[in-house]
Amino acid sequence: MLLNYQQKQTALNESEQKCEVVFIIHGLFGSLSNLSLLAKALQKTHNTVNVDLRNHGKSPHCADMSYQEMAEDIFELADFLNIESFSIVGHSMGGKVAMTCALLHPERINKIVVADIAPINYPDKHSDVFAGLRVVADQHIESRQAAEQLLSEYVQTPEIRQFLLKSLQKKQDGYQLQFNLAAMYKNYHSIRGWLPSENIFNKQTLFIKGAKSDYILPENQADILRYFPKAKAKVIDNTGHWLHAEKAKTFNRLVSQFFN
Repeated sequence: MLLNYQQKQTALNESEQKCEVVFIIHGLFGSLSNLSLLAKALQKTHNTVNVDLRNHGKSPHCADMSYQEMAEDIFELADFLNIESFSIVGHSMGGKVAMTCALLHPERINKIVVADIAPINYPDKHSDVFAGLRVVADQHIESRQAAEQLLSEYVQTPEIRQFLLKSLQKKQDGYQLQFNLAAMYKNYHSIRGWLPSENIFNKQTLFIKGAKSDYILPENQADILRYFPKAKAKVIDNTGHWLHAEKAKTFNRLVSQFFN
C-alpha cells in the first residue's frame, strides 16, 4: 500500500552533501501534520519523509492494519522513493511501527526514536474515545462545534478532543472523519498489543518518555533492552503522552541531538 507522504529536502543538499533520511510516523487517530514541527526542525540537517499511516490522513483505507503490515507500508514507500536505508521517529502507535521496522529489516534502519511507547501489550485505553468518535461518525455533522459537543460527552480533556477533531474534514454534505474508524476499532486489539520477535535491533535507539505518562514504566525496561540492547532513555518533565505537542521545543531538541 503506497502511503500518503510529504518529503522535504534539507538545504544542505545544495552543497551536494549526502544527508540521512528520517521517516516521521504519527500515532493512533493522528496524521502527518502532528509532527510537522519536528520535521521542520530536522530539515536543518536531514531529509524528512512525513507519512500518513494506512487508515489515517490521506492514505488508503484497508480492513487490516497489523504492525507488520504497517511496517511493510513504510518499506514500500521507501522503495518507491529509492531510499535504501533510513532512520525513523515514531510516536505511540507510530513508535511501535518504528520498532517493528527495525526488527523486521535492521539492515535498512540506521537509528530509531520511540516516543512514549514500549514493546508490550497495553490495556484498553481508548474505549471512551472510540465510543465518542462512533457517535460523531454516525451523526450528520454541520460544524466543528457540534462535533466537539458530541465528543465532550465521552472525552473530558479539551486538548484530546481538539487533537481527535483535526481529522474532521468538511465535505459537500457536512463534516466527516478522515480516518477509517471501523478498521481502527476492528484492529484495536492488535494495535494495543505487541507480537513477540526473536530479532533484535543492535543499533542506537532513543526512547523519550513523558514524565506524567504511564506508557513507559520502570518494569518495561527489560522488554525494551531485550529487543533494543543499545537503547537509551530521556524523560521530559511535566508532560504526558502527547509530549511532542506539550513540550515541542524540548522534544525536537532531544531528537535533533540524537541524530546529530
